Amino acid sequence: MAVHFFHTSDWHLGQLFHNYSRHLEHEKFLTWLLQEIGDKQPHALLIAGDIFDIVNPSSASQKQLYQFLANAHDIAPHLQILMIAGNHDSGYRIEQVEPLLAKYNAKAVGIIQWTQDKKLNLDHLILPIYNSDHVIVAWCVALPFLRPAEITGFNEHTQDNQSAISYLHQTLIDEAKRRKTDEQALIVMSHAHMQGGQESDSERCIVIGHQDALSTDLFSEDVDYVALGHLHKPQKVGNEYIRYSGAPIPLSFSELNYKHQVLNVHIHPNKNISEKIQYEKLIIPRSIALHAIKGELQDVFKKLEQLPDEGALPIDEREFVDIEYYSHTPPPLNLRQQIEDALPKQRYRITRIVRKPVTRADTDDSSISKIDLAPPTPENLFEQIWESMGYQQDTQVKEDFLTLLHEAEEIQHKNTTSNEG
Repeated sequence: MAVHFFHTSDWHLGQLFHNYSRHLEHEKFLTWLLQEIGDKQPHALLIAGDIFDIVNPSSASQKQLYQFLANAHDIAPHLQILMIAGNHDSGYRIEQVEPLLAKYNAKAVGIIQWTQDKKLNLDHLILPIYNSDHVIVAWCVALPFLRPAEITGFNEHTQDNQSAISYLHQTLIDEAKRRKTDEQALIVMSHAHMQGGQESDSERCIVIGHQDALSTDLFSEDVDYVALGHLHKPQKVGNEYIRYSGAPIPLSFSELNYKHQVLNVHIHPNKNISEKIQYEKLIIPRSIALHAIKGELQDVFKKLEQLPDEGALPIDEREFVDIEYYSHTPPPLNLRQQIEDALPKQRYRITRIVRKPVTRADTDDSSISKIDLAPPTPENLFEQIWESMGYQQDTQVKEDFLTLLHEAEEIQHKNTTSNEG
């Protein structure tokens, strides 16, 4: 018997992108996904964590998820939707609505549950996948993001994070192997940072047991497929069958060139290794374009003037523009206004305007120093103070600072405009 499922992750519903809503982009992705479900009719949809962007999601983003579940159930009544909590999710929150999820043939695993005698709740973490005839075709080990407080100190096997992680994987995979038949597939769905995985700027650092990433050795050769979430770049890790599906939309400009996708997977347990698993990458159409403009300030203005001008758009449909420039002289005080004037009206949204220090690589003049023709920017000063305090670079902290800086710039710009009026 074959099992057919979609693998997706890291939706980050409710994300604010430099204070701009992504609701429309997510809505278009979910509409596209419903079309693919209707066309291909998989047995299951696996969502490998980070369903929401924050642990306390807005009512609009929750409604977006539950409306999708209802629509998917209408299109494919046999479809099972299995999802796990990521590091951005509240595991308790996504499990609280279990009665609602059951109505749509959906199941959420948010936390590692233990019994009163301090054993794993196996039925909560090992889920059957059925075909349209309600025959079990696979077993899925569902491993949400492993928080130390939820996995350590329960028995002699969980005295520290590393031993607890090994114990969980071995125990659950061994039990799933015991339950399955030769005709049923074994799948592991996990939200984790695996060794060898390529990161982008938008992922938060995960540190478990003083290690940056987990080893793929946790998955035995008896596992047919590992559906991973957390890293936003679609990729395989170590083996063909260990894969990140990636995020459905770019969550930072470092993901500008990713081919965002959902993996369409068929597993035939009884076939030989070369024919056992079939993968199809379903490429997600990008609904809102991103433009990264970099270079000397004069060149930046030229690039801005070359951006397409195809008429005004509603605010939620406008394309994103991120600007990193360098200049040999101090920028004009009204730089932001000049940039906005250079852009086609009501067509684009500016995410950042960042001045970079001048380096020899930026200019042909060898007399220009690598150090400091540009005065320090707020970003430079923040990084210098952060490092002087002995902290390591943290992408999320930097992103939070840039968000606050952007808010301050917007307030200053509005005040300036109001005073000029």
